[in-house]
Amino acid sequence: MVLQLDNERRALLLALGAVLLWSTVATAFKLSLEHLAPVQLLAWACVAAVLTLGVLLLATGRMSQVWRGSRRDYLRSLALGLINPLAYYLVLFEAYDRLPAQEAQPLNYTWAFTLAILAVPLLGHRLARGDVLGGLVAYAGVWVIATRGQVFALEFANPVGVALALGSTLLWALYWIYSARDRRDPLVALFCNFALALPFVLLACALTAGLAVPDWRGLAGAAYVGVFEMGLAFALWLGAMRLTQSTARISNLIFLSPFLSLFFIRAFVGETILPSTWIGLGLIIAGLAVQRSLRPRP
Repeated sequence: MVLQLDNERRALLLALGAVLLWSTVATAFKLSLEHLAPVQLLAWACVAAVLTLGVLLLATGRMSQVWRGSRRDYLRSLALGLINPLAYYLVLFEAYDRLPAQEAQPLNYTWAFTLAILAVPLLGHRLARGDVLGGLVAYAGVWVIATRGQVFALEFANPVGVALALGSTLLWALYWIYSARDRRDPLVALFCNFALALPFVLLACALTAGLAVPDWRGLAGAAYVGVFEMGLAFALWLGAMRLTQSTARISNLIFLSPFLSLFFIRAFVGETILPSTWIGLGLIIAGLAVQRSLRPRP
């Protein structure tokens, strides 16, 4: 019993650490994009992520598993790596480059509904009642944010940015659908995905914005994104999931992240948080809560 309580405390601390890190990344994206083009941020962040994931694997004695994969494993990692990090983060950073962080960040949280929709044609799932009701509530929130509260004006403040932010949820959902078939250790698989995608990321950067080393502010921002968003936060969350006996309770902590994120955006980016952002984010979180609460029990 004591050991179980200790594990639950450790799981809670790890999960809170992951949530705190995820809460800062919207601010890090926005500040970094003041000094880097989106593709440059992707390139340097990916370098930092590969190094971070490699260190984590060495520290936990799992690096040998990287070399024991089959040809099929490496081909899967290459395909998944072209989705995430290459396509997903490039689209996401382009969205942040066009939208205020307070708008891009909540829109990205709708990926759970995109996942439910894509699972119908790709996995043969059926939409549950919670998916439908929750999706209607959440996408009402998207509409409020995208129109900045002018819900009857039928005009998006930045339609391209909104399309990119919602498009990133499509890529993220596709990534999770196909990575669910991967039976390797999740950290090992993520390292392989990033490592095999890195040459393509660097090539894309070299052919567009160029690979010149940015100034220290851009480099520091990219390192922060790579180490914490792409690497350490994922490892902390995995650790929490392994230790806890209540996955649902730990998973609910993720609802703290978007609200904490708005605090950091206001404090460090200097954006005045619009009432429409609070209302839209509230609807998105309510939609996610409805989706979870009405999910069929296994």
